[in-house]
Amino acid sequence: MEPEFWHQRWRDNEIGFHEPKANPALVRNLEILGLHKGRRFFLPLCGKTLDIGWLLSKGFAVAGAELSEMAVEQLFDELGVEPEISPGGQLKRYRAPNLDIFCGDIFDLTEESLGPVDAIFDRAALVALPEPMRAQYVTHLMTITGRAPQLLVTFVYDQALMPGPPFSVPDDLVERYYGDHYGLRHLESKAVPGGLKGLVPAEQHVWLLGPPTGAN
Repeated sequence: MEPEFWHQRWRDNEIGFHEPKANPALVRNLEILGLHKGRRFFLPLCGKTLDIGWLLSKGFAVAGAELSEMAVEQLFDELGVEPEISPGGQLKRYRAPNLDIFCGDIFDLTEESLGPVDAIFDRAALVALPEPMRAQYVTHLMTITGRAPQLLVTFVYDQALMPGPPFSVPDDLVERYYGDHYGLRHLESKAVPGGLKGLVPAEQHVWLLGPPTGAN
């Protein structure tokens, strides 16, 4: 999607993707990552998600990348935190204790600017991007995070019935994108109550992407 598409969604407050609480898939499956407090999560295309505040409350550090400066400003306002704003490579970096949000195009975010990442929670990034941008994103994400383990949320539905985003990312595509680089574990499949956007029947799938089979 073109950047202006997302900027307009935020200007018009058309943010149905924003959830009113921490994502249940994250809450249910956090412990499976086996991370100690103080470890650092990366949330790509994070918006102003409440997942950030929830992870901070659990003692984790969080980094995020978000295109919309409006979303980033609202995030810090709702956290009640005054950020320190500085250049972050080609992006603008909003910083607070245990929190770094990089505002701008995620494809301009580098491994050096991002810093160490212990795990990724991708609830809204992969499903927000069409092909071929999605394949480009996967490669870029693995590069800047050093292939950190992931909790990945996808939707599966008949794409012919509704245009994305969010786009349908069936299991075979997850395997195509990540199977050569991660060990894949399908954690759960749940029907989306009322259908996706109330329009089409859909399932939400949750994946754990960990070390490849046989890796030390």
